[in-house]
Amino acid sequence: MASYPMHQPEIETMPREELKKLQSERLVAQVARMYERVPLFRKRMDEKGLKPSDIHGVEDLHKLPFAYKSDLRDEYPYGLFAEPLENIVRIHASSGTTGKQIVVGYTKNDLDMWADCVARMIRAIGGSEKDIVQVSYGYGLFTGGLGAHDGATKVGATVVPTSAGNTARQIQTMIDFGSTVLCCTPSYAMYLGEAIEEMGVKDKLSLKAGIFGAEPWTEDMRAAIEEKLNIKAYDIYGLSEIMGPGVSYECECQAGMHICEDNFIAEIIDPDTEEVLPYGAQGELVFTTLTKEGFPVIRYRTRDICTLNAEPCACGRTHIRMAKPAGRSDDMLIIRGVNVFPSQIEEVLLKIGGSVTPNYQIIVGRENNTDTLDINVEMSAELFADDVKSIEKVEKTIVNELRNVLGLGAKVHLVNPKTIARSEGKAKRIIDNRNLYK
Repeated sequence: MASYPMHQPEIETMPREELKKLQSERLVAQVARMYERVPLFRKRMDEKGLKPSDIHGVEDLHKLPFAYKSDLRDEYPYGLFAEPLENIVRIHASSGTTGKQIVVGYTKNDLDMWADCVARMIRAIGGSEKDIVQVSYGYGLFTGGLGAHDGATKVGATVVPTSAGNTARQIQTMIDFGSTVLCCTPSYAMYLGEAIEEMGVKDKLSLKAGIFGAEPWTEDMRAAIEEKLNIKAYDIYGLSEIMGPGVSYECECQAGMHICEDNFIAEIIDPDTEEVLPYGAQGELVFTTLTKEGFPVIRYRTRDICTLNAEPCACGRTHIRMAKPAGRSDDMLIIRGVNVFPSQIEEVLLKIGGSVTPNYQIIVGRENNTDTLDINVEMSAELFADDVKSIEKVEKTIVNELRNVLGLGAKVHLVNPKTIARSEGKAKRIIDNRNLYK
């Protein structure tokens, strides 16, 4: 196994031409290694009439075959590993709620690289060995908890591994231990903020920053979290198939997430034609891992929809930035021919103000061969205590705003406070019943 140098601050500010040279060297080595060790990759290369010697650098990346989530299920559990199991020191997996689990393996070098990527973010937002980092992502097979944990450990910070759940205890721990950085999903951060307000302990917190990822969230949700927790809220991106959290991260400028380009190459493609799109164009995000040993992937289609920005960042880092994903192409709902992302609905609700909470549920059905869209929205306690006319007025406002944003009508149902289940991990927003109709 190769050993790649870990964190070197100069890598984050490396001139673009030097970075491209480094990426090319690593890409050539990775292609040769995967051709030798991963039968499915070799088969797809052969089908294209390609040999490793045909790949000379990043300029040839577009020639290589794509990888898909279905590959991980078809080759379950270890068929895509590029190292024997005796060199795999950790395994992570998805929940498997839509089929077989997605299983990924890590060598010791992989874990070192992963910790380094997360550590970069903690340093980028001003974190140090003086911080107390409370990790409220789930541990276990989910990558969030251990990914954040190892990154904070690499920085030298004190780690409080609370995992998800037991919210009252989470908050008491936060207060008693003096936690300064919180790591969890944005939806759980909102839930914690609600609980902290109810407990009346906001002034007892020592938090200064939060690192939130694992699900899409809007700028309005960022503002709401920052207000509820009195912190700066930062976005971190990753997915199990590529590594876990830390593939990209926000710096102090909060102007997009810097991709760790010494370890990953990002592309944006048209999801239908598979054509590579220029910087600034919106499309599907595709990743190639350059230094992963146990479970490397080349041109993995993430299904996340976003843009890439190669303009210099005010922080001085030269690595390109990705925007917050607008959603996933496989989470995108097509309703009566219109593309709908849950984040669009969330944005509308957050702009309505204090009348409703950002807790909602989308229910899609089909009647008389026509798609139906119902949205349950939780009222605030203040609106619930108001008169019927006020509730109807807010409901009508939401319907009109959604029509303006989505371009289609939806039935909005305001429901009582605390009746939509809270999530301590990734929020479950969509119930699509159309597959129940024949």
